[in-house]
Amino acid sequence: MTTYRYAPRRTSRLRLVGAAVTALVLAATGTATQAMAAQDTTRQPQSAKTPPPPPVPTLTWTDCQGGYECANADVPLDYREPGGRKITLAVVRKKAADPAKRKGTLFMQPGGPGNSGVDFVRNNYDDLPAALRESFDVFGYDVRGVGRSSALTCFDDARYTKAVTDAKGVPGPDAFGPALSEAAEFNQACLDNSGGLLPYVGTEYVARDIDLLRQALGEEQLTYYGRSFGAYIGTVYASMFPKRVRALTLDGAYDPYKYAYRPYAYDRAQYLALDGSMSRFLDWCAADQAACGFGDGDPRGAFEQLKKDLDANPVTTANGGKANGYTLVYRLMFNINEGKVIWPSLGAALKKAQARDNTSFLLRPPSPASYDFLGPNVVVECVDKEYPKSLRKLQRNVTANAKDAPLLGPAMAFGPPTYDHQHATACVQWPAETPSRYDGSFRAKGSAPILVLGTTGDPDTPYQDAVALSRQLDNASLLTFDAEGHTAFGRSACATDAVVNYLVDQVVPASGTTCADETQPPSSTPKAAPPGTTLSELRNGVNERVERIGDAS
Repeated sequence: MTTYRYAPRRTSRLRLVGAAVTALVLAATGTATQAMAAQDTTRQPQSAKTPPPPPVPTLTWTDCQGGYECANADVPLDYREPGGRKITLAVVRKKAADPAKRKGTLFMQPGGPGNSGVDFVRNNYDDLPAALRESFDVFGYDVRGVGRSSALTCFDDARYTKAVTDAKGVPGPDAFGPALSEAAEFNQACLDNSGGLLPYVGTEYVARDIDLLRQALGEEQLTYYGRSFGAYIGTVYASMFPKRVRALTLDGAYDPYKYAYRPYAYDRAQYLALDGSMSRFLDWCAADQAACGFGDGDPRGAFEQLKKDLDANPVTTANGGKANGYTLVYRLMFNINEGKVIWPSLGAALKKAQARDNTSFLLRPPSPASYDFLGPNVVVECVDKEYPKSLRKLQRNVTANAKDAPLLGPAMAFGPPTYDHQHATACVQWPAETPSRYDGSFRAKGSAPILVLGTTGDPDTPYQDAVALSRQLDNASLLTFDAEGHTAFGRSACATDAVVNYLVDQVVPASGTTCADETQPPSSTPKAAPPGTTLSELRNGVNERVERIGDAS
């Protein structure tokens, strides 16, 4: 069946942009504003009558090259009406390499929100440890609203390009108003282009989809590896269906309570973690100028100047685009996730940027491939998170985050809606209802043991989140990776072995186990990815947000 495509639903303007601009004027004069009070964004009450269980989809597998099989799964668009309209999910699997050792199906869920689970499996299967490939059919799918599963659209490519080209690495003192107005315009574009889908992409419905897919695959319980946002999806699944968990690995875990109920606190921790990673990199540059090559003895000062210089005089890219200070910050935000092994490469790329050399991978503006990821990234989090509607509170929080995370924070706080911790300007003004938002507890009482992994220097999902999740879950074990970078599996042989033993044999490492085998910075820019690392941007050129685990088998 062809994936259901939503025709754009033209919605009345909701006075969204006008409300934002009015609020800006009032805020600028210090006058209290209630400009958004007319926006009814409360969750609609659900019927007290329990709906019948949704039908389990039928998967008709076809060969899709390389030993992979593909299928489509029809699931309810709205689980309040399980017999109503359907949405079609694209799924992929590769059968266990050794049928005699097969234990079931391993669900693999990438980060995001917004990354393709189909691509995640295809990009990483060959690098998985042999024990996983032998023991499991490896399975992935594109969640609703992403990739091949009715991808939602907000800004079109031209409008997104304008947004990131106009953004600054060092925004001025009056940046809040334009950021608020642009976020309102983004929200309206979401309504115009994907209005029929927006309410139904939240993580509760994603978890329900996974449970239907589990049944469609004939699995009594779920075996699952989720990284980053995939860890939050797994957390919600365990919380909703604790008895259906066989083995759940949550790598780069979220503090689910903060994410869902205290989003400003969640965002702030991410601002500080990202800036902390950047700060430690610049400290290394100062201590090892020969290996870093950037900064002439003052890399921190050189970085601040570079952002200003690129804002004032953007570099023309090979395809005629413009790379400015915002471009630099955007690329660093993702590439710093690679950990210490990439530090010499970052130093070399910063030096190239300083020389206005447009071959620097830090001077690649976001492309349409990025926008396919960024749009759903914003929308899902606006559905999942419960932001207060006060614009004054919004301004206080984003201003404080920009001040306290000065290296990368200002560009993100006052930039257009793109990634994670810069969603507040859009989410506070979010115009759609959110019936698919999960709003329960996160105990997963009665589940099998769950493995949580946290990396001490993680710039994307702060280590404290993993600690918090391991305490919120009733039956969880925390494994710590003492390292820089995002997530542990595939970057640490120690952590990878623990994950394999857990997924295959359900052997849970002792809580408090620490791995400390991060690959250290090489003496010069590596030409290829060292074993156990990814270096995704360097290895894959212009590919955008390619989720790779790496080879630590």
